[in-house]
Amino acid sequence: MRRELPGHGASRGNALGRARVRQPHALVVAEEHIGVADVPGELARLHQALDAVREELRMMRSRLHGALAQEVGEFLDLHALLLDDPELLQGLDDLIAKGLYGADYALRLQRDRLAAVFEGMDDPYFRSRIEDIDHVIRRVHAVLHQHDATVDGVAGEILVSDALAPSEVARLQSQGVLGIVTSGGSTLSHSAILARSLHLPLVVGAAHALGQVNDGDVLLIDGSTGLVIVDPDGDDLLAHRARVREGQRERRQLHRLRREPTRTRDGMDVRLFANAESREDVAEAHALGAAGVGLYRTEFLFLQRNELPDEDEQFLAYRDLVLGMTGRMVTIRTLDVGADKADRSGLALINEPNPAMGVRGVRLALRRPDVMETQLRAILRASAYGPLRILVPMVTCREEVIAVRRAVRQATLRLRREGHVVAENIALGAMIEVPAAALALPSLIDKLDFISIGTNDLVQYLLAADRGNDALDALHSPLHPAVLQLLQAVIATARAHDTPVAVCGEMAGDAMFTPLLLALGLEEFSLHPGTLLEVRRAVRAHHLGELLQRAPALLRARNRAGIARWLRQCEAGT
Repeated sequence: MRRELPGHGASRGNALGRARVRQPHALVVAEEHIGVADVPGELARLHQALDAVREELRMMRSRLHGALAQEVGEFLDLHALLLDDPELLQGLDDLIAKGLYGADYALRLQRDRLAAVFEGMDDPYFRSRIEDIDHVIRRVHAVLHQHDATVDGVAGEILVSDALAPSEVARLQSQGVLGIVTSGGSTLSHSAILARSLHLPLVVGAAHALGQVNDGDVLLIDGSTGLVIVDPDGDDLLAHRARVREGQRERRQLHRLRREPTRTRDGMDVRLFANAESREDVAEAHALGAAGVGLYRTEFLFLQRNELPDEDEQFLAYRDLVLGMTGRMVTIRTLDVGADKADRSGLALINEPNPAMGVRGVRLALRRPDVMETQLRAILRASAYGPLRILVPMVTCREEVIAVRRAVRQATLRLRREGHVVAENIALGAMIEVPAAALALPSLIDKLDFISIGTNDLVQYLLAADRGNDALDALHSPLHPAVLQLLQAVIATARAHDTPVAVCGEMAGDAMFTPLLLALGLEEFSLHPGTLLEVRRAVRAHHLGELLQRAPALLRARNRAGIARWLRQCEAGT
């Protein structure tokens, strides 16, 4: 019988297929005691399983390429780091050696202990780490019993689950799964962001799905509205076929935009840059006619390894990036790694109380000038092969910019004395993602050649709302009036000082926000290559002069609903 289950649309698209239900994993293990003589063997069994999971994660990480290396890799790195956590390992060893528990039950007890600690924390970031602990414990438990803990899908199925890690989302998409429905999760989670980049329909927050969907049920899901229909009727199927035809027509139209200019109806050109971190990303950006690379993440060179990359290794990566863009501007962001990205080289501080707001970005660079100098030298050497500029993350104050500019100047002098060619006047910019930097921009912009607004972090810091916490979905939104007012102030300050400004967060890649950003005066977007054509189409559909005239009404909106209403009116007027 036909039933409707409401949820939240997290990744656009429609899917029709059979349901495969995965119930929440529960580590149900009977209490098991061992003898003193069995302790060495049980410890060896446990640590062999831990080593096997470490190798499994390493192999998964090595197979990632392109955008997946960033979105999925960070989570694999975090899980690998948890396996080396001293508290976890010592607790397990003590439970076996002193408590005389079997390895399985020790895992269960230590998991419950750590979960109780995290659940008692006020910080939502740490409460959300329970899910990561469960993923790691589940993998170790599976190895102990020689069964596979990975989530597999079958082509033509729609997976229904409580939650999924980004690595699982990528795996399912590669196996031909048509869509995903989760009972929990957030539209702003890393899994949701990855699903959007993969164009995989995703509905989150369908609270009753696990209780009302059975294996083999036919599901129809809408990743835009969040509606899940169980056993759709004839009218539903007709509507679905019409949406499929419309989607095919839309893809053909987008394909034709690959060589079209990114120009508004009244003739104003807008520059679309690509976010990238691999040769595949660079090739796609080039093929789509991107103006250049607006954000090249360098973290992939540093993560999931026990030693730091040397100057030559970094230089070759940056040189190839510059050559791949054949004369178009490349923006290389210096290292932005902290404890939240699970660095294994010892570079990041492992036990920071709040790594998302800890020693990362430029803060880490200034604490480790040797690491900063090595990276700057590699970037500067690559400048001989084409245009590039340097972007500094997590900037908070003027002194940080001055310190980095001094380091660039000193590295340039040393390289030239050594006989290396370094381009003249390499631009230095800052990520504006800390509210303090946004508010104090007039006091530091004279030291910057360009700026890039990182809306992902800026929004969550400004609203004090973790974007991975589904309980805060209603609060965490770029449509909050405070976000728009701050964006407008930053863009206006940059324009007043004739300083190029781009937005490089999720907002830039969502065509729904394109008229809003244009109305605020933005002329440069930096986004995932997979969304570039959609944003180009949105730019071409709007009249910039009309949007600028409507900007005061946008900034007068008092709540999220008012801003959403402004966007709907813009859409109706195109």
